[in-house]
Amino acid sequence: MLHIRVIAPADHSSDVADLLAADPGVTHLVVLPGAARQPAGDYITCDVVRESADSVLRRLQEMGVEAHGGIAADDVELTLSAAAERAAEEVPGHGEDALVWDEVAAKTGEQTALSSTFLALITVATMIAGIGVLLDQPILIVGAMVVGPEFGPLAALCVALLRRRPEIIGHSVKALAVGFLVAMAMTVVSTWGLTAAGLVSRDMLLADRPLTDFIWRPDALSWVVGILAGIAGMLSLTSKKSGSLVGVLISVTTVPAAANVAVASAYGVWHEAAGSALQLVINLAAIVLAGLLTLVVQMFWWRRVKRPAGGGVPRQRFERPPPRVTASRRPFRDEG
Repeated sequence: MLHIRVIAPADHSSDVADLLAADPGVTHLVVLPGAARQPAGDYITCDVVRESADSVLRRLQEMGVEAHGGIAADDVELTLSAAAERAAEEVPGHGEDALVWDEVAAKTGEQTALSSTFLALITVATMIAGIGVLLDQPILIVGAMVVGPEFGPLAALCVALLRRRPEIIGHSVKALAVGFLVAMAMTVVSTWGLTAAGLVSRDMLLADRPLTDFIWRPDALSWVVGILAGIAGMLSLTSKKSGSLVGVLISVTTVPAAANVAVASAYGVWHEAAGSALQLVINLAAIVLAGLLTLVVQMFWWRRVKRPAGGGVPRQRFERPPPRVTASRRPFRDEG
């Protein structure tokens, strides 16, 4: 369930309360007249099952609540309530399968920033993978996969492409491009440093590496792995039953390939660098394609499952003051 908190103008709070009360997926509805001070208005809270959350949030936004008040939502980890159980039974579908677009947008939108933490994590992951490539050690490769943070921008890119948000697309592409370029450049430098210290050598790269040489030999399975990784990653983003190590599956197709590009470039083994670069491009494209298709399938499937929203409640709209609402502030929405 989601716990929704709404601040609504006093003269319109009854419309908001009626809308919420009419939805079968809403329960624990509380209205506190005049409790809100900034902005001023009535404070309304309720719990809503995830199956109804997207339609409830959309209708609140269509009424203009966010222009005059505010809407916030949080996950409810534990609910002991017969009323909540009845709400879950009355709404078709399963909460784990429900798409809440504003929630997905919030999760992905905040991960597109090209922050110092993102650069540090992807650089450290690539450097660890670079050492794992030279030592032919899958354990180090797995360690690098755990550290890699690149699925955030990849997921944001998928959502932004589907919702047609060019600003988010640009931020995601920038984070990925700059992040991988910086990480590979630093890995080249670290490889030179380790070589000068006598810890690694070019011979280690040229030697037989049966456990890691797949990284620079792209084939049809590269597409298969990338597509499966994209599906798993997007399902982990939209579902409440996500595994804690889904990022490992995502990174298996990206960070090791970037590391092999850097190590091979440091030693001038250009055919291996080219193969790794092709592997990286193939896997990134496969992840984005699979993520998009997963979102589309989920969207159409959920439209078939969920009950039409509204329940006879008129969708009254507050008058919005033009200066306070701009296109750039609109969240991702399911326009369908």
